[in-house]
Amino acid sequence: MTALAICGGRLIDPAAGVDAQKDVLLKDGRVAEIAGTGKLKHTDGAEVLDATGLIVAPGLIDIHVHLREPGQAYKETIATGTAAAAAGGFSSVAAMPNTTPVNDSPEITRWMQAPERGAEVRVFPIAAATRGSKGEALTDFAALKSAGAVAVTDDGRPILKDGMMREALAVAARVGLTVIQHAEDTRMTQGASMNLGPVSFKLGLRGMPPEAETSIVERDIRLVTELREAHPHLHVAHISTAGALAAVRQARRNGLRVTCEVTPHHFLLTEEHVGLYNTHAKMNPPLRSVVDREALIEGILDGVVDAIATDHAPHAQHEKEIEFELAPNGMIGLETALGLSLLWLHREWRMPLGRVLSLLSAQPAALLGLRGRGTLAVGSFADVVVFDPKAEWTYRATEGKSKAKNTPFDGWPMLGKVRWTVSEGRIAYAGA
Repeated sequence: MTALAICGGRLIDPAAGVDAQKDVLLKDGRVAEIAGTGKLKHTDGAEVLDATGLIVAPGLIDIHVHLREPGQAYKETIATGTAAAAAGGFSSVAAMPNTTPVNDSPEITRWMQAPERGAEVRVFPIAAATRGSKGEALTDFAALKSAGAVAVTDDGRPILKDGMMREALAVAARVGLTVIQHAEDTRMTQGASMNLGPVSFKLGLRGMPPEAETSIVERDIRLVTELREAHPHLHVAHISTAGALAAVRQARRNGLRVTCEVTPHHFLLTEEHVGLYNTHAKMNPPLRSVVDREALIEGILDGVVDAIATDHAPHAQHEKEIEFELAPNGMIGLETALGLSLLWLHREWRMPLGRVLSLLSAQPAALLGLRGRGTLAVGSFADVVVFDPKAEWTYRATEGKSKAKNTPFDGWPMLGKVRWTVSEGRIAYAGA
């Protein structure tokens, strides 16, 4: 493995409390040395990356992606999805289990991580919490963890039975795994295709009430409270409503380990972006009201939100080019998350750059217990993103690395251009 010296850049490592001009030496897949500009001691034979005028930061970590393999390679593959991740500055991604078949076994978990998949960055499988994600019987959490699973979830199929969710939280706490919940009471959303509100009324579409999300979050927090002594970790995926966020805020005040993530599309878009049945703006949870969006932004800025995650959900073009109600939910997001976060959270809403990067690296690593990641401290994994913080550009979906092109952000302005992404010491992406 070739040693890499990243020289002349501004190192921002929120986890280590570093924001200074530093050179970084990577060797054998780890961070070997950090020194002042021009003061690295062991660079013999190292490839040098000139980071003058650029930001050097821990590689981004996306804790919510859909890579579609096994079984749905026509939408995306682990190879193409991780190529998109690398282009977006992500050195690690956590892959959801709603594949075909569902990732509910150690065998599939190991298959997803095999070198034959051609991953450009590190893939951390998240396994199904119940067999087949049917909500009836738990999977073998301990065996899944041994095979490499970093959390459990039935993402897309919420665990509705109180007893089953309680058991999942208790067992996961014993083996040291996070339970991630897609918070949606599907008994309240059957046949619905967007947020319940004036736009759904105007378009003649059945809407998903915000209470469908809030009620499940409140139920889950009650279960966590009952299991307080076991210290379970509940993580709410892609939270989208003001009510659900308020419940998480209160749970934290009560000392419970309840965390949440927000996607760029939920903190930037609203139900109005559905327009005239734009299927690229159809996702689950749906784009919500302005009030919900403002609550999410407040939660990000004041620290209640723990991570920015993309919910990268690729679909084939023909699947989105049908009636709105019949089109699948989801949009791609790996190549736009950094550019949108820098433009809006940092430039427009004045969030310090270090805090934005922490939401995309250090905090996601902590949520899933990914030791040695989300930081560039000496000895940690050589996962790095190097980007130009001042570069302004326009995102074109057709030019992306993902096999899919389904996004409402096509043509949007972005801030911050990725120059290099390094995953475990290997250059996974080199931009212009």
